[in-house]
Amino acid sequence: MDEKALRLLGLARKAGRMDVGEEPAGASCRSQKARLLLLASDAGEHTVRRARSYCRSGKPICISLPFSKEQLGGALGYTACAICAIADPALALAFVQALNEPERYAAALDELTRQTERVTKRRQEEKAHRNNIKHGKK
Repeated sequence: MDEKALRLLGLARKAGRMDVGEEPAGASCRSQKARLLLLASDAGEHTVRRARSYCRSGKPICISLPFSKEQLGGALGYTACAICAIADPALALAFVQALNEPERYAAALDELTRQTERVTKRRQEEKAHRNNIKHGKK
């Protein structure tokens, strides 16, 4: 459970689909690019309050993780990290599924599944549109 989820976080960071730290994550939430806001289990009270305010402004899903700041930071290539945001809905969904706690994160799973389906449908429509333009159809 822990290893797979943490590897997915590293993958998201390397893909450029993650903002690490309080200010970058907050900016991502305010610009409505963040889909999932992650908090370390031992994040400070002030950080948790700020994360909740970010979620009110941009509407990402906020979850508290079973990982400490050191574990979260280690997966991302830092010494410690209390807050981060994932911008890709498919990666966010895969991460929440890798946590293997469907009862605890049921609402997040439902919302991320819906977002992922919308993105997939939109990409298929764009591909069909480009194909129609290429072949002269309207």
